[in-house]
Amino acid sequence: MNRFWDNVKQAFFVSLTMFVLCGLIYPFTVTGIAQGLFNEQANGSIVELDSKAVGSELLGQAFTSPAFLWGRVSSINYNVYAKEDIVPNEQGTTVYGGVSSGTFNYAPSNPELIKRIEEDIQSFLKANPTVKRQEIPADLMTASGSGLDPHISVQAAKIQMNRIANASGLSVKELDEIIAVHTEGRTLGVFGEDKVNVLMANLDIFKKMKQYE
Repeated sequence: MNRFWDNVKQAFFVSLTMFVLCGLIYPFTVTGIAQGLFNEQANGSIVELDSKAVGSELLGQAFTSPAFLWGRVSSINYNVYAKEDIVPNEQGTTVYGGVSSGTFNYAPSNPELIKRIEEDIQSFLKANPTVKRQEIPADLMTASGSGLDPHISVQAAKIQMNRIANASGLSVKELDEIIAVHTEGRTLGVFGEDKVNVLMANLDIFKKMKQYE
């Protein structure tokens, strides 16, 4: 009997100790360090315009205006849904699947993927008449693994400059400078390729357009 209570006390002591260490000390310590050393990142890298939050540097958005850079295709449409998307169809399913991240992960031979890519290519060519089909960068027609990628390749950004110049009133030179400012190098100088943050570049395009109004 005494051994039983010794085991109970030991289990209780270990549980209490782990609760204090893992449930209180560890999270408070990590939160404190994050807030002290990486305050912006710990709070979501929120981007503000005129003191209003307009997005995060880490999350892509669904830009559709011809005056701005367009980001990558998103299987979850960057979690942007209209009211009709939550209405069930005849089969009882809805387009809206809840706020999420991810991709459909279709195989290259999947007819649905081929159909979607072809439709996106035609839409892009229609909006960018100076671009040839074979010139479209692959990242503009393929979804990222998260569906929330905030970046596109430098080539994908520059290939849109003629359309943006016509729609925004900015010169190609101005757009090229904006893209250069928001081009980020390889991670740790080794991983990935140079990339452009779509939201940050579009904010500068917006500010430049406001100057000419």
